[in-house]
Amino acid sequence: MNILYLCHRFPFPPARGGKIRPFNMIRHLSARGHRVTVCSLARSLEEAKAGGGIASHCARFEMATVWNPVQTLRMVARLPTPVPSSMGFFYSRDLARRVRHLLGSEGFDLIFVHCSSMAQYVEHVRGIPKILDFGDMDSQKWLDYARYKPFPLSLGYRLEGVKLAAAERRLAARFDLCTATTRAEWETLESYGTARATGWFPNGVDAEFFKPDGGDYDPDTLSFIGRMDYYPNQECMFRFCREAWPLIRAERPGARFFIVGADPSPAVKGLGNLPGVTVTGSVPDVRPYVLRSAAMVAPLNIARGTQNKILEAMAMGVPVVTSRVAAGGVDAEDGLHFRIADTSPDIARACLDLMKDPQERDRLAREGRARMLSHHDWRASMVRLDAILDQALAAHGLTARAAEADRQPGAFPNESRPATGAGANGGPVWPGPEGQILRRTGSQPNR
Repeated sequence: MNILYLCHRFPFPPARGGKIRPFNMIRHLSARGHRVTVCSLARSLEEAKAGGGIASHCARFEMATVWNPVQTLRMVARLPTPVPSSMGFFYSRDLARRVRHLLGSEGFDLIFVHCSSMAQYVEHVRGIPKILDFGDMDSQKWLDYARYKPFPLSLGYRLEGVKLAAAERRLAARFDLCTATTRAEWETLESYGTARATGWFPNGVDAEFFKPDGGDYDPDTLSFIGRMDYYPNQECMFRFCREAWPLIRAERPGARFFIVGADPSPAVKGLGNLPGVTVTGSVPDVRPYVLRSAAMVAPLNIARGTQNKILEAMAMGVPVVTSRVAAGGVDAEDGLHFRIADTSPDIARACLDLMKDPQERDRLAREGRARMLSHHDWRASMVRLDAILDQALAAHGLTARAAEADRQPGAFPNESRPATGAGANGGPVWPGPEGQILRRTGSQPNR
């Protein structure tokens, strides 16, 4: 198939959360023999230069470079309008022009969009099967932010969350099939009641790259990994260092804690003044820091979708102490594969248990990695993606093979759009634990 793929962050190198999922999809689709054209944004000359590496994983790519001051102005301009500011941050006239040119000059068999903020480039396209992978339902993240930010920032985040939720409802109706990263995100998508068909498929982890190295760990060391210009990570570290870390140090005065992640704010850097705390900033490789730790902590209060940091640590055979909300995107069980704790005393106790008990740490390390291999392998996730592609094409009376021979010649709003319908038996199909597709045929039955 000839596939047009749009994503909000340029997907190479896949070194952060917003890049990992689209990169693995692009690599998989290309490996299956599809011709993938990637359209995305770079936010600096350095990112643009590094992004060229995607060329070996796709047929071609279109990259528009944007500058954050300009994008911030686009956000501000949308404040008094019903349009979410997020749409302004990810809008580029240059990229829009390139997408229009591609649609007018090439016969695409499928349009795949990752992230709701990129749907604006193709939401009015007709005549081509379209899939929107929301990933996380971003509206809910902004609404979560509103609970933690002071007034008047809280009001701004709440307004953006409400506006984005309305946009998500509208966009869901304009695509043949919509997906999310986890069952919880899918339930939010389903609650809108506007999508023609929905499904979900999980994030995976590269368990060959993130694996145990056979070395020793330091029972007095803990770690956290994540970008430190990201508010949920910042809030988590401020709270952990203020409330849980003193309890840990009271029992283990020699304990050390490494906060590992790029672009720490001045306030985050200030945490390095606390006894035993090191803020590393950007590092070439996070693995040595995690592998030497008794545990990796991720007790986030604000978390949507799947926390890749949890998958990576567990794949490395390092136990994880996390919160219930952050654990929601991981297919694992508390006490068997990782430890869940929500209050600071409970977080400290879970960490201390693993620091004191090498047998329990070893058991959790083995069980956690085994769970990643069995339930968060990218290959299994991509099998679900293939089924989703088949469903979207079937709504147009096509298969992946037939699409090559029956491409739509145009892609403009005035072209007719084949109606989507029910499954082969004429009835709705509801998603089970393995991410089957839900197809809506009118009112939704009670569940």
